[in-house]
Amino acid sequence: MQKQKGVVLFFALIVLLIMTVIGVALAVNSTQSIRMAGAGSERVLAKSEAKGAQDRVIVNNAGRNFANVNAMNPVKDPSFNVTSSFIALSDGDIDCARKVHASQASVIDCVPIEVSSQSTYGRSNMGRLTLVAGIEQEVLANSGN
Repeated sequence: MQKQKGVVLFFALIVLLIMTVIGVALAVNSTQSIRMAGAGSERVLAKSEAKGAQDRVIVNNAGRNFANVNAMNPVKDPSFNVTSSFIALSDGDIDCARKVHASQASVIDCVPIEVSSQSTYGRSNMGRLTLVAGIEQEVLANSGN
């Protein structure tokens, strides 16, 4: 017993220390993975909410004449916590899809509108997601009369 100096104890403590460091590293890694998965699911939920609010604001304004709209006041959707707005695009931004199928030249004109919906998500609502869609409203062109 006098010849043993505790070499086995020393190596056992070194192995225990290495195993503890590996365990802590794995715990931190799994925590980060859980946070990343949670952030991804919050982003998917925010995108779904923005799309739902955007569809709702388009349906609620169906039939409205957008011919003289420059920009509409933002519409807050409390059920989705999303803000949507309409912005009239200039004539050169988009070609009217139905104009080429008209029976006479210059009968149909289009009013292109951009619908933008913004959703916030994440810790302290620091993440922002903006969903943009375009719609066209067909109108009869001015005949000059």
